[in-house]
Amino acid sequence: MKKRICMIGSGTAGLQLAYALKDDFAVTVVQPRSAEEIRQGRIMSTQVHFGEARNREIRYGMPQWPDSPPIVSVHLTIGDQKLLTGMLKEAAVSVDQRLYWTACMEDLEAKGVTFRWGRIPKEKAGDLVREFDLVIDCTGKQGPLFPFQPVPELTRFDAPRRKCIVGYFVGVKPLEPLGVSATIIPEMGEMFEIPALTEYGPVTILFIEAIPDRELDVFKGIKEGEAFAGKMKEVVQRFFPGIAERIDEQTFALCDENAFLQTAVTPVIRKPYTMRDGRLVVACGDSAFLNDPITGQGCNLASYCAEQLADTIREHARSAWDEAMGEDYWQRVRGRVREVTEWTNAMTQPLPQHVVQFLLGTPGDQQKADQVAGWFAHPDTAHRSFFPDATP
Repeated sequence: MKKRICMIGSGTAGLQLAYALKDDFAVTVVQPRSAEEIRQGRIMSTQVHFGEARNREIRYGMPQWPDSPPIVSVHLTIGDQKLLTGMLKEAAVSVDQRLYWTACMEDLEAKGVTFRWGRIPKEKAGDLVREFDLVIDCTGKQGPLFPFQPVPELTRFDAPRRKCIVGYFVGVKPLEPLGVSATIIPEMGEMFEIPALTEYGPVTILFIEAIPDRELDVFKGIKEGEAFAGKMKEVVQRFFPGIAERIDEQTFALCDENAFLQTAVTPVIRKPYTMRDGRLVVACGDSAFLNDPITGQGCNLASYCAEQLADTIREHARSAWDEAMGEDYWQRVRGRVREVTEWTNAMTQPLPQHVVQFLLGTPGDQQKADQVAGWFAHPDTAHRSFFPDATP
């Protein structure tokens, strides 16, 4: 009889784990919302899947998105100075999670993965631990369901570093070459522009990371899509002229009434395993490793850690699933988690002077520009650039 594994949550981590484990184990996914509820609901993220994550999705047989706009570059502006257009070695994509997740859920059901619908209260979590051989907490930003302990050296903040203000828009002419654009306004925040695919077709994600109570933090109390779009146009015209000149005044609008989001993230890194009633429980994705989205690493780190967890589980398939297996998983992912977390934390603060000097030297140097683009696809290279004296 196959060992039974339960994923709580079906975001990036939970879905990839289901694909990775479904052939070797009896996999059940507990999900609070149905596919239709997700499809008809509010946007959830500013997801960009870089090359490594995309390659895992291909290897695990996950749905592919040939119509998604290929993200081939990273554009960086500081203040009003355009510094670089760096080229990615492998194209990235951004697919609205309402579309992506529901396609995966429906595909997994067709391939024999069991789904249970309904939210699990914390007081009932122990029932799942007793029912399954292993429970994996993939509850995401709202989690975790189990008491995984924070890692003090990687959990530095007790409040959000940014207000996250996101809308999916039509009526914005894309950048050339097509890519992610980052505009940094010192002491105010950042604007990211991301080409993406939704069920309504291609859109442009406009994503503001506003330092709380500064000039970009002006969306408080806005609850309707039309008002949100109007305020976004005002902010773009005032602070981001490079985007404003590509907006079509007649067609600029949210792609649908639920295509906007305001949230704030308090970063916290947790040790991703615990024992409950003598059984191992592990965590993956944002429920364990929650960073601010400023570096675009949420789904990519979740994908990496899901791969490492799946490999750990398979290697321990014939042995006890105990605390030793949990520690094995943690040691496999700890280095990447540290690199992403320290880099992300640094990006939410004034940039180190040596990084500023490097960026100011990128105009006219395509090799340096491509190196900066590579930071997002390979965060270990970003960490080395920000912390050249760090011990590996």
